[in-house]
Amino acid sequence: MGFFFGMIIGIAIGIGLIVAFARAERIRSKCRSDLAKTVAAFARMTVQDSRKLLPSQYYPSWAASELIKSNVEPILEQYRPVVLSSLKFSTLTLGTVAPQFTGVTVVESESVAGGITLELELQWDGNPNIVLDIKTRVGLALPVQVKNIGFTGVFRLIFKPLVDEFPCFGAVSYSLREKKKLDFVFKISGGDISSIPGVSDAIEETIRDAIEDCITWPVRNVIPIIPGDYSDLELKPVGTLEVKLVEAKELTNKDLVGKSDPFAAIFIRPLPDRTKTSKVIDNDLNPIWNEHFEFVVEDSSTQHLTIRIFDHEGLQAAELIGCAQVKLSQLEPGKVKDVWLKLVKDLEVQRDTKYRGQVHLELLYCPFGIDGNIVNPFDHDFALTSLEKALKHESNETDSLELRKTAAQKKKEVFVRGVLSVTVISAEDLPVVDFMGKADPFVVIIMKKSEAKAKTRVVTNNLNPVWNQTFDFMVEDALHEMVMVEVWDHDTFGKDRIGRVIMTLTRVLMEGEYQDCYDLDIAKSGRIYLSLKWVAQHKVRDT
Repeated sequence: MGFFFGMIIGIAIGIGLIVAFARAERIRSKCRSDLAKTVAAFARMTVQDSRKLLPSQYYPSWAASELIKSNVEPILEQYRPVVLSSLKFSTLTLGTVAPQFTGVTVVESESVAGGITLELELQWDGNPNIVLDIKTRVGLALPVQVKNIGFTGVFRLIFKPLVDEFPCFGAVSYSLREKKKLDFVFKISGGDISSIPGVSDAIEETIRDAIEDCITWPVRNVIPIIPGDYSDLELKPVGTLEVKLVEAKELTNKDLVGKSDPFAAIFIRPLPDRTKTSKVIDNDLNPIWNEHFEFVVEDSSTQHLTIRIFDHEGLQAAELIGCAQVKLSQLEPGKVKDVWLKLVKDLEVQRDTKYRGQVHLELLYCPFGIDGNIVNPFDHDFALTSLEKALKHESNETDSLELRKTAAQKKKEVFVRGVLSVTVISAEDLPVVDFMGKADPFVVIIMKKSEAKAKTRVVTNNLNPVWNQTFDFMVEDALHEMVMVEVWDHDTFGKDRIGRVIMTLTRVLMEGEYQDCYDLDIAKSGRIYLSLKWVAQHKVRDT
């Protein structure tokens, strides 16, 4: 854990060297162009040049160790997993190997008027002596040594604002722009930490999450050089991400008796208070959650949404089933993206190709500042019909602000009411289920929350049936309702489910009406064509 703070100190030293270099060049004209020339000189440095500028004696490890210890232990406590009661250093020295800068680049696309952005590639194969004192909830004390640390990454330095006063910039912001490699191993004095279930994974996850959230872009740490207000350089929200956790399928079973009890942990930044956790679905490898979460977005071009699926183990540590990520840059603002994500064991290193199941998400990114052009059904104003909006407009401004504030704080209490029309058009390439080589398909539509149902006619002896039947459903709470479309085979002696499609109403709420084709889940093959239409009911809600 201490190594990344060692790198922060190294970056601070590098900043000092930049300032010293500027002094050596006798910058006296107080012009912005002089700083640009200085930074450009750094960009032309070779690896050997950078090593000369940063010899090992500049790293006062004897002084840095206590500084690291006093700063890191509170962060360890913040990210400490529930299976541990304490996590502290008993020994911490940085060793004799200094980090090395292996590349320097000026980021032209980011170096706009008023600032210059520099990226430094840093490599460290350190030999520190780091021992963590760990105590578990059951009272077991474990001295854990962190060994074989290897790190390669790119740090970003932003010199902004440029000023007419020496040293020509008011502040420096630094961040870990890219983490290319991060390796380390744990060893218990006199034993193997892997023999204690859950502890090694919990510690490793703690370290990686802390690095991800403390210094990884878009998080940035601002160091004032000239006194002033630099709050505009700090990290700020740029939008919200609405996430519907719909379902998962074919999850790996982690239990010896029965089936796993899956739940999900979802985050953009892995802060404890910004990680959302779903409910536990008992004894089910194809769970349906239908839960909605909202996340703050700070940089849609670089951030990603992470989801981890766990098996709930009661008082013991939950066991990871698999994880997945979605880049926010893949989302079109204001458009619902429906995705199935394949679960993997590790997002950093592809350790194996074992199939662990899939998770179904519905994503909607809403940037700030363009509210009039984007319809967000989870916004409290969307829940108001035209009549309600007219009545609300007539109320006084104070009451209106209070209503908005209350609704924003209690989104789960907002109801969107209306009529949903579902047209079952056709299906194609259905799997053979009858002995005679055909099927007798029909479709059942189920509203999961209200439990309302409708059924199409049976089309006999056909793997590409056409129905063209429309069914209307009164929906009282569209934001939390789901439509389950199940394709069945009718048989004289019973019924067999061929496959299903599960969808939320988010898209139809935004678009009003659409038609699409869906692959059938839990089926060897098959697709179904559906048309959905939404008509809001004009009724005044109680406020």
